[in-house]
Amino acid sequence: MFEKHPHLEKTVRFLEEIGISVVVKNLEEETFLPGLALGPSTVYVDYEKLKYPGDMLHEAGHLAVTTSAERNRAGTTEMAADWPTQGEEIAAMLWSFAAAKHLDLPIEFVFHPDGYKNNSDWLISNFNGENYIGLPLLEWAGLTFGKERALKERKEAFPVMAKWLRD
Repeated sequence: MFEKHPHLEKTVRFLEEIGISVVVKNLEEETFLPGLALGPSTVYVDYEKLKYPGDMLHEAGHLAVTTSAERNRAGTTEMAADWPTQGEEIAAMLWSFAAAKHLDLPIEFVFHPDGYKNNSDWLISNFNGENYIGLPLLEWAGLTFGKERALKERKEAFPVMAKWLRD
């Protein structure tokens, strides 16, 4: 499978390293993104149905930007019905951009033309232009630093992440 999608092995290894499990599972039910589903701190992947491997980073982003308590409820009946919120959706997009940069993957791996309600080009343009929509949410969650705060605290600014998972 990894030879078919050259960036997939690097993606899976990264997710496992940061504490998000990747579990191969036959997904019988239809899922929001083909071949992917979320469980407690887990991304389930059905490689036979996976259409866009970069979607794995976006789905992992949902787990990463939510609290650890909520992350452990993902994919269960205990998870809030309105999860992810619109703010968490935006934060997950920006998180997946940072992950792609960290892994030295093409941004189009995550922001492919068939995703993001046909706004992939717009998102790529904004993020590459350092218009980081959602950055205040990632800062508030303690995951990264904007330029001003990074200068004050002598830290590296986004897209470098201070940590990958919200507490």
